[in-house]
Amino acid sequence: MWSDDEIKGKILHKLVRAGKFEHSHTAIENMQKGFPKDIIGRVKENIVELGEEGILKIKPTGYGVQVSVNVEKTEGIMRYVDIFLKRREF
Repeated sequence: MWSDDEIKGKILHKLVRAGKFEHSHTAIENMQKGFPKDIIGRVKENIVELGEEGILKIKPTGYGVQVSVNVEKTEGIMRYVDIFLKRREF
């Protein structure tokens, strides 16, 4: 079972690996890929929560909602990514 912090960590891990910082962004739908189908709704909720925490920048555009990582929140980003990576260790 995935915890909310693990979901947030995987979302951030994907964005960081893809280099989606500040002005480089991606569609919110792309963040749901790679998760089990039964938690897709929770992924969307966690993206919104990361936006409320200021870790993600959420940008509405004419072609859909886009997200990028807020580089000013490095400590929070690394905390969530560490939680996700520890899940993968066992």
